[in-house]
Amino acid sequence: MKSIEVSVNQEIIDEFRDVVYEQNFGNTNDSHVINELKMSLLVPRNSKPHPAILYFPGGGFTKSDYHKFIDFRYALARAGFVVASAQYRVIPSVFPDLVIDGKAALRYLRVHSEEFNIDPDRIGVLGDSAGGYLAQMVAVADSKEFSKGDNLGISEAVKTVVSLYGLSDLLTVGSDFSENIKNSHKSPASPEAVLLNGLNISVHPFLSIQKNIQNAKIASPMYYVRKNLPPMLLMAGDQDTLVSPSQSKKMYEALKDENVDTELVMIRNAGHGTIEWHQDEVIQQVVNWFIKYMK
Repeated sequence: MKSIEVSVNQEIIDEFRDVVYEQNFGNTNDSHVINELKMSLLVPRNSKPHPAILYFPGGGFTKSDYHKFIDFRYALARAGFVVASAQYRVIPSVFPDLVIDGKAALRYLRVHSEEFNIDPDRIGVLGDSAGGYLAQMVAVADSKEFSKGDNLGISEAVKTVVSLYGLSDLLTVGSDFSENIKNSHKSPASPEAVLLNGLNISVHPFLSIQKNIQNAKIASPMYYVRKNLPPMLLMAGDQDTLVSPSQSKKMYEALKDENVDTELVMIRNAGHGTIEWHQDEVIQQVVNWFIKYMK
């Protein structure tokens, strides 16, 4: 027989799965298919309001598996955050559908803040890869065209942003790579081009991302940088061959030029979403950032 004394220093974490936060059309060009967008939440079990983090999963703009990244989400919940992981529309939906969805998810959390013990004044955003792009866009893009759906008039402000190997400028995703990779990003079939122009490339067979510069800028966080943006942590792997690490570096420099509180962390020997990202040192960097700016 063994008897042990237990110190109580962690909250019980409850999970709310597959909560529908928005209903809309499957994409902006389809007025017949109704789409349910869902999120799952990890909620510390006590009555006090908690700061919340809205996580957007990566997936190359082709999927948004909101059940992934459980190690990050659970670590953040253990640190005292409500963590919501949100699905969003992907290809064949086109820009700005995913940004509209991201902002709708943010408004939903504020409207339902009492239900999930959320402090509505302390909500941050987190994302990896395409989700990192979306986290940046939700934080920096303030055009009214991105605010559609339910709960309009509710604040879409965020306290802070963490982007892991996210895209910041759709015009330069393949910068610093080989000519073959650069050329692939010039194709009308590249993910960023399809995000802007749709799957029917036969309609615009030569419409690469570089042929639609103005629209690419409208869809890129880099071109919304200005003073008084929320603090932003940018992280990238120095061996990433899918999204150039220069995306994070250039965003960091642009934010610094506007005196926005920002930090750039490069993970040595890490590729795009490789196992290095799921180690305690990296996860703790993210947890510490949110604690610094939201607790």
